[in-house]
Amino acid sequence: MLYFLPYSIKGVLSILFYTVNTILLTLPLILISFFKLFIPVPSVVVVLDKILIGISSLWIDINSFNSKLFCNINWDIRGLEKLTKKEWYLVLSNHQSWVDILVLQTLLNRKIPMLKFFLKKELIWVPFLGLAWWALDFPFMKRYSKTQLKGKPHLKNKDLASTKKACEKFKHTPVSIMNFVEGTRFTPHKNKSQNSPFNHLLIPKAGGIAFVMGAMGDYLHKIIDVTIVYPDKIPTFWEYISGKVTHIIVDFQVIPLTDSLTGDYFNDPEYKNHFYIWLNTLWQKKDEKIKNETSFSENNQPF
Repeated sequence: MLYFLPYSIKGVLSILFYTVNTILLTLPLILISFFKLFIPVPSVVVVLDKILIGISSLWIDINSFNSKLFCNINWDIRGLEKLTKKEWYLVLSNHQSWVDILVLQTLLNRKIPMLKFFLKKELIWVPFLGLAWWALDFPFMKRYSKTQLKGKPHLKNKDLASTKKACEKFKHTPVSIMNFVEGTRFTPHKNKSQNSPFNHLLIPKAGGIAFVMGAMGDYLHKIIDVTIVYPDKIPTFWEYISGKVTHIIVDFQVIPLTDSLTGDYFNDPEYKNHFYIWLNTLWQKKDEKIKNETSFSENNQPF
């Protein structure tokens, strides 16, 4: 392994590795996706989806090798043995850095069905990756501001319709739907501006995941609650790929998706209140986990 190289050299070589890997594997993804587009026969689509997922898993495998090549990370992983590739999952996680995505892909690749993220529509223009996400049926959502929704409330229903349409594509092959419930990356400034009741988290947004649960209630089997902790400091993408991250803690908790967690969030006030309380209780426990891990790390620093 190339741990001995200077940080800057490791970062440059690592990002070059990521770039070449992405370009080479995006090309067959796009080619196969056109076959899926022009031959919309369900049996053919299922086979092509498996090929696309195989290419994507290989891409993640190579990225994970890239990480091992340049990063000497002490991984503390809990609960991974409880997961299987045969279930439909809803994966909920705290969000602190772009590194979170690399962490989740590295640990969950080939352990559960492929992770699929709800993405901002603008991200389709990201070179190569945007086309890869499109080929893999990642749902692209157009986000509307509160001002836009206030002037044109029908846009809210349009967003929900897009979510439901995206979920329909996931019903023929096991999938793991990934949701960063806070909606954006945590920073102390955002935490303060939200007047968040949590010390290490932003306020979770309940509506989106409640709708996904309702739209896919017959298919989703379990929830994976993920807590990612960087005991030293929240890293940037550059710090991660250049080998400056030395310790990552990831805790996986599997939660059964019971009938009490599915309902009409937007038209049933009783269910909405129940789901809101459930999610915020989950987030309170997550906040305590992060607090305990970061406090332990701070108290065990060498003098």
